[in-house]
Amino acid sequence: MGPRAKTEYLAQMRDRYVRAKTRREKGRLLTEAMTVTGHHRKALIRAWRRPDPRDARRRCRRGRARQYGPAAVRALKAIWTVAGYPWSVRLKALLPLWLPWARKRLSLSTGVEAQVRTISARQIDRVLAPDKRRIRKRMYGRTKPGTLLKHHIPIKTDHWDVTEPGFTEVDLVSHSGERADGDFVHSLDMTDIHTTWVETGAVMGKSQVRVQEALEQLRQQLPFALRGIDSDNGSEFINAHLHAYCKTRQIQFTRGRPYKKDDNAHVEQKNWTHVRKHMGYLRYDTDAARGAMNAVYADLRLLQNLFMPSVKLLSKERVGARLRRRYGAPQTPLDRVQACPRADHARVRALVALRNRLDPFVLAARIEAKLERVYALAAPRGSQPVTPVGGETIGAKTAPVVSPPPLKVKTPCRSVTPFMARRRAVG
Repeated sequence: MGPRAKTEYLAQMRDRYVRAKTRREKGRLLTEAMTVTGHHRKALIRAWRRPDPRDARRRCRRGRARQYGPAAVRALKAIWTVAGYPWSVRLKALLPLWLPWARKRLSLSTGVEAQVRTISARQIDRVLAPDKRRIRKRMYGRTKPGTLLKHHIPIKTDHWDVTEPGFTEVDLVSHSGERADGDFVHSLDMTDIHTTWVETGAVMGKSQVRVQEALEQLRQQLPFALRGIDSDNGSEFINAHLHAYCKTRQIQFTRGRPYKKDDNAHVEQKNWTHVRKHMGYLRYDTDAARGAMNAVYADLRLLQNLFMPSVKLLSKERVGARLRRRYGAPQTPLDRVQACPRADHARVRALVALRNRLDPFVLAARIEAKLERVYALAAPRGSQPVTPVGGETIGAKTAPVVSPPPLKVKTPCRSVTPFMARRRAVG
């Protein structure tokens, strides 16, 4: 007798044992089961006296009943997905901004909307636990240290403690793919320390003139005056051109310590959430790709600064071997800018009016459509710029590598977000 047949036989004998009314009949059934299966008599008695797991009436669910129904969970997942999978505290803070638009798009009833509004951050973690997938990755940068004017640009080693907007950290993110030859696109990332406002722009190459021009464009988009920048020690920042630019406009220019990325921790975090998370690690080396990336950043700045709350670290306290961190209440960067008396009030009013009439679901869908075009413009893997006999490189044209064969570089995978298409091999 096989295991499956034995299980079915014992289930039938158990039903007969439970229905038996006399002790003699139960004993006869036990003897028969011992002979057929070889189990011990006491083992059969203990197994047959337990509640039947197939009987739903005997099963009871411990704890409190579920308060949030399937409709509320589906609505919460829809907002969480479109918003780019923020963690529970930020998701709880963005719900009041997104629910008026979700009510129309998801056809939410009054009861379901009330459940989504009142759900706590801890309960959000429990509800979304089965759907959470986190993929972490690391990749070495391509920053080369600058050597000029270092003694003119002071090192900032203390922690940022500013109470007004305008003091920012800047950094370049390389989009070179698997190789670093030729010109390719970089993303210039600027993060305000006090308000967490982020501006990003794509620039071809990393020459000092182009970086300064991109920095000027980002400065004009800020809803407050740019008062200071803090960069790493790359030559794209540590040069006479940018130093003179900051001196002319009375912008404080400081730098971090070499090989200490924690000195620029604010912008390093935004390099992932605002750039790598969406653009990935592909190679973009054409003007068309740069223009498509800037089109994405134009919409992404509205979504992140107007609709996505962020948290700020208030204090750190060491308790034994642990470091206890306390964070402030989540707020959108626009809300923090509104509370600053030195902000550009005309621009702030225009941004508030724009947020009131802009649907974040439509904005997220538009970003996703633009990212599809960006991925289509990525350079094929295993290709290199065509170099004619004269030695000049033809910018956007590519040709397959014949000799030597390309190195096999393991490219880290990207986490799936609503703004990122699946990783594909281009070409």
